[in-house]
Amino acid sequence: MSELAAFRADILKALAQPTRLKIIELLRDGERCVCEIFPAISEEQSNTSRHLNMMLAAGVLSRRKEGLKIFYAIKHPEILEIVDIVTLIVKQETAGRHELLKAV
Repeated sequence: MSELAAFRADILKALAQPTRLKIIELLRDGERCVCEIFPAISEEQSNTSRHLNMMLAAGVLSRRKEGLKIFYAIKHPEILEIVDIVTLIVKQETAGRHELLKAV
């Protein structure tokens, strides 16, 4: 596998998990302190930090420190476009399956 393919796979893997998608949706409106993120998504701080670090390493998020607080933000706005496209596909697939079930 080429380096480019591996890097693309890392970015997609960073998005392909429900908790991480919740974090992305939370960060849609701008950066948040980790102290705000874990309660907002109803996860433990250690679990949330693990997910944040994984997305940071993949280049999905950026991080900055202000005093004792650590803030995360979506690094590239195109990440939201990817999530929105997947959401559209899910809606289309759901509608198609609903129509298929009605025909049975």
